[in-house]
Amino acid sequence: MTTKQKKIGYVNDDYRVWLRVIVNVGGRPLALETKPGVFAHGAVDPASLLLAEHIRAGEGDVVVHLNCGNGLLGSALLTAGQAARVILADRNVLAVEATSRTLDANGFSAGDVYFGHGRDALPPDVMANIVAIRIPQEKLALTQLLHHAFTILEPGGQCYVAGATNEGAKSAAQIMEGMFGNATTIATDSGHRLIRANRTSAPAGMPDPDDDGFAERAVVLRGVPYTFFARPGVFSRDHVDEATQLLVEHMDVRERDRVLDLGCGYGVLGIVAGSTATQHAVTMLDVDSEAVRSAIRSAHAAGLGNARVLASDVAAEVLDEQFDLVVTNPPFHIGKSTDLNVPIQFIHDAWTVLAPGGRLNLVANRTLPYEGAIKYLFRNITKVHDGRRFKVLSAVKDG
Repeated sequence: MTTKQKKIGYVNDDYRVWLRVIVNVGGRPLALETKPGVFAHGAVDPASLLLAEHIRAGEGDVVVHLNCGNGLLGSALLTAGQAARVILADRNVLAVEATSRTLDANGFSAGDVYFGHGRDALPPDVMANIVAIRIPQEKLALTQLLHHAFTILEPGGQCYVAGATNEGAKSAAQIMEGMFGNATTIATDSGHRLIRANRTSAPAGMPDPDDDGFAERAVVLRGVPYTFFARPGVFSRDHVDEATQLLVEHMDVRERDRVLDLGCGYGVLGIVAGSTATQHAVTMLDVDSEAVRSAIRSAHAAGLGNARVLASDVAAEVLDEQFDLVVTNPPFHIGKSTDLNVPIQFIHDAWTVLAPGGRLNLVANRTLPYEGAIKYLFRNITKVHDGRRFKVLSAVKDG
């Protein structure tokens, strides 16, 4: 392996190595645990810092942080001796691990860290004096979280929301005004805002958060009708995206294949492949709890009742298993930032779990430089489709 190969990302030796970063919050040093794939890896998220620096809890308060990221706010409150209980939840399984590690690194138990979207992840009896939300990517997902915050806040409680202007901070303030009847921007930093609303009573006309939230999409793929279900915040929720449709058309699926859909979203690739590869149950993995919920419902609708859908950091949950076909449309954004560490790891994990002679079918934006990593590991690569916007790549693991 040459220095050049390492430099351009053919290898990802440090992907699963956790790093400790020290951040100063209110004059106190806090340890943050992070790794590639974690939101804001390599930087301190200004929105999370605003929450940590400006939220003050009373001695007996219960604080809930939804979309908690790496646990900075929870660690700051506990380190300062504030709040009787701090509860943290995130829909990203890697964020949950980062939060648990961050709390442990600062000397606190990680017992109140939950995996899932908002109130759905929490014990049913939780009531809070403060709810904090780091703005998620989709407006409906934010509306849901704000509604969840309202329902678990004690009268007189406070809701704090932080995020960048280009992430929807202004829109968040408008939703809070309509839902809580008040909203005030209390701090700004680097294009980010911290907004606070007080829980009084529900105003008339409180917006419907669409808590069921499964978008239903009927589509014909490979001549077969399917119905897919997708939760808010899941990639391409409102339609089957062009890249995924291209890979569906070019997948090399065989009846006896053990199929793995890596980064499954709401399950399009895995379900279509599983409808052909009928000798084994298809396995679908995603880092997002709402993608997992969506893929499970989509698989049942397609009659794949034995499909296995797991939350996983890339293929971490199945690294000791073998498959004949891996299909993937790997993500290359963490939040609004591009991070090629994650898709390169998709390629590495695909090679790891494929049996000798197993096949990788991958779709990507035409400009993304995945060919080197694929050829380095698989020793071969075929461009099955080379379009104006997307390419479909195929490779076979040495026998």
